[in-house]
Amino acid sequence: MILKRSPMKPSTKPMKRGAPIKARRKARPKIDGVDYLALCRGQPCYLMLPRVRVHDIETVVPAHSNQSRHGKALGIKASDLYTVPACFSCHYQIDQGKDLTREEKFAAWDAAYARWKEDRARMLEASK
Repeated sequence: MILKRSPMKPSTKPMKRGAPIKARRKARPKIDGVDYLALCRGQPCYLMLPRVRVHDIETVVPAHSNQSRHGKALGIKASDLYTVPACFSCHYQIDQGKDLTREEKFAAWDAAYARWKEDRARMLEASK
């Protein structure tokens, strides 16, 4: 049995074109009133991976931990508390690079975090 469709009625009003919809990013909550991501800005690269040749300070951003013990899960970033300042090249190697094994990546991030944690504590103490 073949069904017959009724013709579409012509629209009397043209469709309105509005501004494109922009995805809004949720503001990440501060931990104990401290913006840990902002503390990473302007810092040198703490990862300093030996296989990376260029450590450009202009590209330093917070690199979140990729370890589940810090709250990392599929589709979920670790807490902002577990970030280190990292240049683009080192950040790429830690997140997507194939030059290091998982254990080497974790060891490099942990060593950088230990150094950064001390310096960050000094920065927070000095700002009080």
